[in-house]
Amino acid sequence: MTAPLPLIAVTCGEPAGIGPDLAPHLAGLALPARPVWIGDARHLPSGRHAVIGSIAEAQEVQGDALAVLHRDFGAKRQPGTPQPSHAKPVIAAIEEAARLAMAGEVAAICTMPINKKALKDGAGFAFPGHTEMLAELAGGVDVAMMLASSSVSPPLRVVPATIHIALADVPAALTEAVLSRAIRIVHAALIRDFGVSAPRLAVAGLNPHAGEGGVMGREEVDWIAPLLTRLRAEGIEIAGPLPADTMFHAPARARYDAAICAYHDQALIPIKTLDFAGGVNVTLGLPFIRSSPDHGTAFDIAGTGAADPSSAIAALRMAAEMAQRRAS
Repeated sequence: MTAPLPLIAVTCGEPAGIGPDLAPHLAGLALPARPVWIGDARHLPSGRHAVIGSIAEAQEVQGDALAVLHRDFGAKRQPGTPQPSHAKPVIAAIEEAARLAMAGEVAAICTMPINKKALKDGAGFAFPGHTEMLAELAGGVDVAMMLASSSVSPPLRVVPATIHIALADVPAALTEAVLSRAIRIVHAALIRDFGVSAPRLAVAGLNPHAGEGGVMGREEVDWIAPLLTRLRAEGIEIAGPLPADTMFHAPARARYDAAICAYHDQALIPIKTLDFAGGVNVTLGLPFIRSSPDHGTAFDIAGTGAADPSSAIAALRMAAEMAQRRAS
């Protein structure tokens, strides 16, 4: 008898965005896991989905239909126009997925895009994004946000050491403790979740030309380089601090398995340029697996059928592969 596939909880995200448009594309994929959508089934396009009443019923869904754990959001979907009444149910779907993951009832979660302003306006959402919310739901653990490409070669994985803060605040926020923590989280995750037995890391400098010996900034000389030297002594293979403007062409990418960058755009501009449609957001450091497509709600095309499912499919596939590695 064939063992049941592990489950992946897929949260609906913002109903007014393209999340519901992407749902049909997640059905019938050849994956080592079965996706279960958490949200209002009435928001989904008609097609291949089956409503279930409990997570256990997902294994009973036949054929290629997408199992939908129906949660009543009260109001119909209005593509392109967020409704305040949807904010609390959207947050509740994320909370439920995290609970299921921590209880071992699902092997991973995959989150569709949310709109932070809509959640703040409708429910007082207090987090910069999914990453920070999930860290708190998991007990206040230290996390890192990785963006991973699904189709470029050599592959690209980037991690900003500081995330959703103003650029003016980065120099003070990028401390030795913050950078060290990010490096350690990435190193452990590459081994555990990505099958990289001996990770090679690259660390970008904060300043242009990585400070050029202190001429363009002192952070690299004063503490980044000494920190990397200490971590190398622990057995972590790290290159850097490196000039960020020469880290992301193909020959440079071939020399590392993940790049740790100083701030949000330093990390995300390269991957969104090289693999805009196929990038995947992964939260490292959680006690469970979480992935997400690397795009937003795209209100301008919601409900039109024009949404590209590549990133959502890649996110689901990556979550399934990570779950498979953890189970082996």
